[in-house]
Amino acid sequence: MPGPGAYMISEEEKKALIEVIETGSLFRYGDKSDPKFLAKVWQLEQDVSKYLKIPYTVAVNSGTMALWIALGALGIGPGDEVIVPGYTFIASITSIIFARAVPVLAEIDESLTLDPEDVKRKITPRTRAIMLVHMLGNPGRIDEIKDISQKNDLYLVEDCAQAFGATYKGKKVGHFGDFGTYSFNIFKTITAGDGGMVGTKDKGLYERAFAIHDQGHLPLRQGVERGSRTVLGLDCRMTELAAAVLLAQLEKADGMKKMLKEKKKRFKEGISDIKGLSYRAIPDPEGELSTLLTLFLPDENTARKVGDELGCGVVADSGWHVYNNMEHVLEKKVVDSTGCPYTCPYYKDKGGSMEYSSGMLPKTDALIGRAINISIGVFDVGLGSGFGITVTSDNNEIDEKIEKFRKAVGKYI
Repeated sequence: MPGPGAYMISEEEKKALIEVIETGSLFRYGDKSDPKFLAKVWQLEQDVSKYLKIPYTVAVNSGTMALWIALGALGIGPGDEVIVPGYTFIASITSIIFARAVPVLAEIDESLTLDPEDVKRKITPRTRAIMLVHMLGNPGRIDEIKDISQKNDLYLVEDCAQAFGATYKGKKVGHFGDFGTYSFNIFKTITAGDGGMVGTKDKGLYERAFAIHDQGHLPLRQGVERGSRTVLGLDCRMTELAAAVLLAQLEKADGMKKMLKEKKKRFKEGISDIKGLSYRAIPDPEGELSTLLTLFLPDENTARKVGDELGCGVVADSGWHVYNNMEHVLEKKVVDSTGCPYTCPYYKDKGGSMEYSSGMLPKTDALIGRAINISIGVFDVGLGSGFGITVTSDNNEIDEKIEKFRKAVGKYI
C-alpha cells in the first residue's frame, strides 16, 4: 500500500539500478576519473537542487534523519523548545527528542497544518524553532508561520516529507524556511524504498548539515580523508543505488503531480453535491500535491460510521500520525519487548516544563475526529487512507469508488 512513486516504478528504475550494479561502485564517494564511478548521489543532489530551486541539498538515508540533521545544524539542543503540530508523523516529534530538545505540541486548523494563533500562544523564552509540517501533501500557512518566526527570531524548519514537489505561491515547499526536509520512503511522492534530503539556501548551514550526515566531513570530499574536524557527525549517507532509483523517479515527479490533480478533481466533483460534507482548507490550491482528499463530516459519530463502512476509519485513528496515539510520547515510562521499563527523555532536569497527555489539543481532536482521508495517490491504512484510488486508477475505477463513497455517506447523512 505505497505512495504514487512506487506505482510508477518501471524499466527506467531497473535500468538505472543495473547500470550502478555493473560498475561495482555502490558507495557515494569514489574517484571521479574512474569511469566506473557514476556519482549518482552527487548528481541527485544537483538535480533536486535545480528542481526545488534551493541552492544546497544533502542526500541522506531517511526523512527522519533529515529532520534530526537540520535541527543539529541549527544548534538546537538540550532545553530548547521546538513548536510542532500534534497531527504529524511521529518522526517530526522524535527528531526533536533525539536532538535532546523539547517538542511543544501545537494545534492545527482546518488546513490540518499548524494553527498560527496557537503557535503564538506556545512561544516561550525557550523557544528556538518552529517545525511547519506540510501534512498530506498540502502546504501549510507559510506566510503566517514565517512571519511569526521572523518576528520572534526563531528558526523555521519545513517538514516536507509528505509534500515533495508541492508549491506555495509558485515556489517549492522547503524554500521558505532555514531548512526544508524531504522523505523518499515507500509512501512518498517519489521513492527509493527509503531515503531523504535536506535543503537550505544558507551555505554555512549546508556545510554543517553535510558534516553531521557524514562523520564530520566537509562537502565534496573524495575517498578516505583525514584531518581536523569541528563538527561531530554520524553516518546518514545515501547509497548510489538509492540515488539511481530516485534520479529515475525525479523525471516522473511533475507528471505524477499532474495525474494526481486530475484524479482528485474527478473524485471531488463526483461527490461535491452531497450535503453535509466540507473540505479541508488549502492555503494554495494550485500548489498541493493532491495525494489525498480530506473531508469533514458533520460530527464525529457520523464520521466514524462512514469510516467504518469504507474501512478507513477517521483521521483521529491514523496511528502514529496523531499525538493521542503516540503511547511512547504520552507515557512517562514505557515497557519494551523484553519487559524492561525505561524512562522517555523529556528533559525536565534541563528546565523544561512540557507535559504530554491525551486530549491536550482539543481543537486538533475535534477536527480529526470528524475527518476522513480518501486516497488519491497515497494508499496507507496507517495514514487513515485505506479507501480510495491510486495514481494508476482509470476513470472506471474512480467512478466505482465514488459510487461506493456516496452509498456509504447516504446511509448516515
